[in-house]
Amino acid sequence: MWLFKGAIPAGVALAVVSAVTALLWYFKLATVGPDHPVFFYLLPLAVVAIIYGSLPALLGVFTALACADFFLYDPLYSFNISSRVEFGDLVWFAMLSLTAVKCAVELFRPAAKMPAAKSRYDRR
Repeated sequence: MWLFKGAIPAGVALAVVSAVTALLWYFKLATVGPDHPVFFYLLPLAVVAIIYGSLPALLGVFTALACADFFLYDPLYSFNISSRVEFGDLVWFAMLSLTAVKCAVELFRPAAKMPAAKSRYDRR
């Protein structure tokens, strides 16, 4: 049962990354794509982190890195990185997205219940 419970968030993270990759890949082939497409993964992965937590979002980050390198950066359909700028994009995306995931999870974590305060002057 626990396997299915963990599979849904992972599946959502992979579906989000796949949808963003398909959209960016379409624009890349139409030659109107952005110069640094990997950063378009940040907002969807932050939403995944808010809804499902850090583990599915981290899975999405590493999948986004692989998909961006394979589908969006030249040479296409290869994990070879042809320029330092593209390598820098991927490195900075990794650092920024890991920080964004951690911050989103911490900011939207439910508050713990605090015990009721006792009076200092109660001498029962």
